[in-house]
Amino acid sequence: MQSKQYSDEFKEMLIKECQETGNVALVARRHEISSNTIHSWLHKKRNNGQTKVLPKAKDDRLKAIEKQLKEVSTQNDSLKRLLADKELELAILRELRDKKNPR
Repeated sequence: MQSKQYSDEFKEMLIKECQETGNVALVARRHEISSNTIHSWLHKKRNNGQTKVLPKAKDDRLKAIEKQLKEVSTQNDSLKRLLADKELELAILRELRDKKNPR
C-alpha cells in the first residue's frame, strides 16, 4: 500500500471543511480519504494549533514555536480589538433602544 503525502494547505482546507459541516465521515468520503487520517490531522491541530510537524532540530523547533506564538499573539490582539468594537456597538444599540423604549 502506497502512502500519500498531503500538503499542509490541503490538510487545513479539509479541517476547515470538517468544522463547517460537523461531519468528518462525509468530508472523508468526498475526498476519498480515510476518516482516521482526518481525525489524526484534527488531533494534531488541537494539540499543536497546526497540522504541520515541528522540526526535530532544537533550534529550528524553537524558531517554529516562536513564529507560531507571534502569529497567535497577533491574531489574539486582532480579536481583542474586534471584540471591543462589537461591545461598543452593542452598548450604543442598547442605549438607543432604552431611549426609544424607556422602562
